[in-house]
Parts: sequence; structure tokens; C-alpha cells
Amino acid sequence: MYPFKYQKAATVRGAVSLLKKAEEPKLLAGGHTLLPTMKQRLASPKTLIDLSAAGLSGIEQKGRSIVIGAMTTHAEVANSPVVQQAIPALAKLAGHIGDPQVRHRGTIGGSVANNDPAADYPAALMALGAVVHTSKRKIPAEEFFAGMFSTALDEDEIITKVAFPIPSKAAYVKFPNPASRYAIVGVFVAKKGSNVRVAVTGAGSNGVFRHEAMEQALAKRFNPKSLEGIATPAADMNGDIHASADYRAHLVGVIARRAVAAATA
Repeated sequence: MYPFKYQKAATVRGAVSLLKKAEEPKLLAGGHTLLPTMKQRLASPKTLIDLSAAGLSGIEQKGRSIVIGAMTTHAEVANSPVVQQAIPALAKLAGHIGDPQVRHRGTIGGSVANNDPAADYPAALMALGAVVHTSKRKIPAEEFFAGMFSTALDEDEIITKVAFPIPSKAAYVKFPNPASRYAIVGVFVAKKGSNVRVAVTGAGSNGVFRHEAMEQALAKRFNPKSLEGIATPAADMNGDIHASADYRAHLVGVIARRAVAAATA
């Protein structure tokens, strides 16, 4: 690991100020992606800005939305009675991220900002129509995710919270990598009124995406059988040592039907 400066921000405003002034800074949330890459010398920021004391954790219901602070851990989301009552699919998703060590240190803001193509939260944001609140603005999920490991965040912009509209039905199912628990394919299905969203993570060659053909079929009839015969092009899928593009394309259909079945159970 290369030498670096460590600074701890007491407020969001202070963190933004440090971002603007520090030399080659990186924000430190849970650290489960950043610190390993630094240890492997794949990343070498000259300044780490710790957000743990910036007052960015917490969960509350505001009207018909669940608002989760950026520094809220996966374990806190999974065990929150507020989330379990309003969006149980989101609580279940958080409870199956990584292992207990990851869930008690990793944060929703860190996961969303990193936008790993196999992460779980991006699918939840896309399917639920979430809004990412930052130190500058509010960004709808569909405008936030900009491709693999890429987002709409400016260099001096910090995620402060994420607001999730409460659906009438929702479920998340994934086929996990047995070692990392990352999604080889994960599908989040959400229904609110006549609007249906289907978001896929772990499979797309450009990261998380919405499956419009499935959405159209489910809008007519929200039933697993509605997805029979809907193909996912393998050309749009990611292929690696864990699963080929063809296998992922097949899994999207299987996992999506399971998610709809879970949402209607």
C-alpha cells in the first residue's frame, strides 16, 4: 500500500471542502472496495477522506418513501423494522450481501457510488425508481448509473442519502457467486400501481439495466408465466470465468420468473 494522508470529515460540507482542496482524494465509506484495491496497489489516492463522522447514517419513512442515509450499513438496512415493513425485498437484499463482516462495515452509499456491475443495490435503485440525493442535487437512478463502475457523480460530489418509493409488490432474487456472494445474475422486480420495473444486475456488459420486454409483459399480467418465451440477447451479457454470456442470458429469465413468483407469494 502506498503512503497517503488520512482526514476525517465532521460534516458533509467539511467533506466537500476537503475534496476540493486535497491532493488526489478518495472518499472512504465502508472501505470494502477501496482498501483492498489500495493493498493490491491498484489504487493509490494521496488523501483518504473518512465519512464515518459526517452524520450520514439513518433510516426513516417520509411519506411514501424510505430514506436511507449514505453511511448506513447493509446490516442496518437488513435489520431495520422500517425497511422490513415497507420494502421487505430491500431488507432481504441487504441481508444477503457478502458475509457478516461485509454487512457490518459496507455502506449503501459506498456500494451505489462504486457501481460494481455485480452489486445488488443498483438493481434495487433502478427497479424501485429511487432518487440519489447528493451534496449538490437529486439524481434519479436511471440518470445516476452511467455504465460499469461509472456514475453521474462529479468529482466534488458526495452521496448523502437514497430515497426509495414504496412499491405495492417487490422481490429480489440472485444467483450468487458462492465465494463472494456477488450476483452472477440478480433480478429486482417491483410493481406500483400499473407500473412495473425489472432491473438486472451482474449480467449486463455495461452494468445494471432495465429489462423493457419483461416490464411490458408483466404490466399486462404480473405473473411468472408472462415471462415465458422472452429472450435476453447474449450479445448484451457479460462473460467471464464465473459464467458465459449465454449462461447469464438464460439465467436472467430463470431468476426473473423466480423474482415475480416471490413478489406475488
